[in-house]
This record gives sequence, C-alpha cells and structure tokens, in this order.
Amino acid sequence: MLHPTDSRFDIPRPPGATGALVLGDGTVLWGKGVGAEGQAVGEVVFNTAMTGYQEVLTDPSYAGQIITFTFPHIGNVGTNPEDVETGTPAARGCVLRADVTDPANWRSTRHLDMWLRSFGMVGISGIDTRALTRRIREKGAPNGAIVHAANGEFDLAGAWRMAKEWPGLEGMDLAKDVTCRQTYSWDEAEWTLGKGYGRQQAPRFHVVAVDFGAKRNILRCLAAAGCRVTVLPATATADEVMALRPDGVFLSNGPGDPAATGAYAVPMIRGVLDTGTPLFGICLGHQMLALALGGRTFKMETGHRGANHPVKDLATGKVEITSQNHGFVVDEKSLPGGVTVTHRSLFDGSLEGLAVDGKPVFSVQHHPEASPGPQDAHYLFDRFVAMMERA
Repeated sequence: MLHPTDSRFDIPRPPGATGALVLGDGTVLWGKGVGAEGQAVGEVVFNTAMTGYQEVLTDPSYAGQIITFTFPHIGNVGTNPEDVETGTPAARGCVLRADVTDPANWRSTRHLDMWLRSFGMVGISGIDTRALTRRIREKGAPNGAIVHAANGEFDLAGAWRMAKEWPGLEGMDLAKDVTCRQTYSWDEAEWTLGKGYGRQQAPRFHVVAVDFGAKRNILRCLAAAGCRVTVLPATATADEVMALRPDGVFLSNGPGDPAATGAYAVPMIRGVLDTGTPLFGICLGHQMLALALGGRTFKMETGHRGANHPVKDLATGKVEITSQNHGFVVDEKSLPGGVTVTHRSLFDGSLEGLAVDGKPVFSVQHHPEASPGPQDAHYLFDRFVAMMERA
C-alpha cells in the first residue's frame, strides 16, 4: 500500500500492473485490471460469501458500491443468464484477490471476465483483500476509485480526487436509480434442477410489491408461495398501491440511505398501514417501515454483507443462517411502543426484524430468499401468506 501526497502521484507503476484501487485517503493498491477498461467510484465494502458472486454483483442493493470479495476463487463457476438478480448490475465494480478463475461448472455459459465486460463493470485482481478487509473493519468503508487501463497509463491524481470528492451513501437516495420505470406483473417461481424456473398459474393472493431495488429471487419466492405479484416503482403513492386492491403489500430491498428514500416512501407506507392491509418488508423495506412507525436509522461502520450471518428468531429461539447486504440499521431504542423486536443478529446484537403488535405487519433486515442455510428463512414468506389468509 502506497500513500502519495495530495500533489504528487508520480508513483512508479509495478511491472504488469494494469489496474489500481485508489482510496479517498490517498492509498494506492496496484493490481491487474479485469472486466471493462475505464474507471468507477463508490463506497468500498467487503462480502464474505463463498458462493453466489454473480447474484451479489447483480443485487440492486449494491448500487454505489465497489465489492471486495474475501473469498479468493471468484469465477470458478462462470456465469449464466439464470443466476442474476436484475437485468443490469448496479454495483460499481469488484476487487479480487486472485485472477478470475476459469469456469468449471456445467451451467456456465460465459467467463466472468467477459460477463463483466459486457456490462461495462470495472474490476481489479491481485489485491491483498485480507489487508483491505481489515482496513475496512478497523476504519469503516472508505470511498474509492478503480481504474483499469490495459496500456498501464493511469491518472492517479484524478482517481484520488474522484474518491475524495464522492459524497458517500449517507443522505443518498439510490432507489430511484434501480427501481422499475413502470408497473409490471410477475409470475416466475423458484428454480428446480432440470426444469429451470417455474410459473405460478393458480395464485391465491394478489401482492403489490413496491420496488426499491427488488431482487428477482424475492419475487420468485412470493410467486412460489401462491401469490400473483404486481410490481410498482419506488415512487408509488399509497393511493396507487391500494387502487390495485392487494391482499398484501411487500416492501423490497434496495440501496442507499433509507432516510433519503423515505422522504417519498414513508408517506406511502403510512397510508398502507392505515388500511390494515398485511405488509411485509425486507432490508431497505424493513428500515423504511421502521421510519414510518416513528423509528430512526443510522449508518453502520462496516455493515453486514455475506452469506453466513446467524440471526435468532426471538419468538421460537431458532437460529437461522442468513444472507445479508446492508450498511444502515434500525436504531432499536428509537422504536415506539407497540413495535416488537422479532429477530436479532448474533454477530453484533443489532436489530434484524420487527412486528407491529396486533397488526399483520412485520419485516426483517436479512434476505430470506437466498440460500445460505440453505433455506432457513423461507418460512417468512409462508408467514406473510398466513397473514393474508387471516385477513
């Protein structure tokens, strides 16, 4: 790691270096560029998952972020058109320890490097990701800029200025960047070996999902649970939601600061709450539900990003192994009376779920549709369906 001064970035380029990661404090990490040539700026975070890198890179919740993978063998199963959470990846870039691994999986249709190029995503390999991860854990997630140039010509000073001047995620509404642009219907259900994705042809309930950056597999789980899903843009009003006569309303995951997105989402959520319609929120949807109930959120030092996070269901005592991706969290002390904490992280004790006493309203911080446990938290979709049955 090198630390140039503000005015002198004439650092000799190591032989073979075609990429660099420049942090906001002036730290320069040299490596080998992967994916598209160019530059990208964002918040540098780390993800501890050992599998699912394609799902991670396409998770809209990573908008505005550069993902450091702590697992070294990224690319080993290649990529395919099925394992994506959205059509256009929202992550700014990726940081890898080793060169992209050649695919060795029967489902692979494209090398990860080619896949990154096809989406214009900039990456870098050859980085000491252990050291970078320790830095993030000790000092918090820094702003950073990735530069990739095959000819080895870099504007390090320009990259440093990009990183230093980038405003950061606090106060940033990114849901508007990743939400759908118009209302659409969803009936694709979960994937099964040899059959691919199924279709929900006999739905029992109609769910309106408000898209703050919804992952496709969450919508698939709703469909598989017996729901016809109508997806609305993040800016939908309560009147627009309720005009569709839903049996239940779902608040999706998404990126950015919940307080910023909540400027227009919280009034919608409060309007839905007033109708008594069953409501289920995940991740950003969970955080904004807390805001609508009168709580507050704050930015975490490092956040939770990985596929091995233990969460305890306080009602049953069951511990679930969950997938997580969030940099903000609900301030438990800010919650009003009548709101019960239902789930808690066993890593740091932070709030992972809540419910409104006597009402069909609940939410969780983690991503229950993912499969780290492998399906420890899928019961939450059944809980939502049971609420609609009772209503």
